[in-house]
Amino acid sequence: MPVMSLFLNLLWIVFGGLWMAVGWVFAAVIMAITIIGLPWARAAFNIAVYTLLPFGQTAISRAAHTGHEDLGTGPLGTLGNIIWFIFAGWWLALGHLLFALGLVVTIIGLPFAWAHLKLAGLALWPIGKIIVPIEEARRGRYSRYAL
Repeated sequence: MPVMSLFLNLLWIVFGGLWMAVGWVFAAVIMAITIIGLPWARAAFNIAVYTLLPFGQTAISRAAHTGHEDLGTGPLGTLGNIIWFIFAGWWLALGHLLFALGLVVTIIGLPFAWAHLKLAGLALWPIGKIIVPIEEARRGRYSRYAL
């Protein structure tokens, strides 16, 4: 991890990242306890790790990354995201939005507010996404145009 990403991640933990990661873990544990929610629990645990250390990583569509659709990126993934939104997505997104509003009033907090806004969008529709290092996402985005 580059030094700047490490520094930003340490500051991020202080500016709300730890609390929101705990929220994601809580959602994942609740989903896992219900047994029915196990498919969502795995996604929530992955995003909890991403929420704890977001700088240097990004969330992208799994279909775009792998080049083909799978169970989570098709119609069942859409249904899963709708169920996720109803039971957990809206309140996790609300938490990220509240942290973003608190941080946006300071100049130092702007990059962290932006990260919370990106995570709020991910909280609404997480199924079918994959967390990858930014460098890998950039390579994947341009690789199809390479000669």
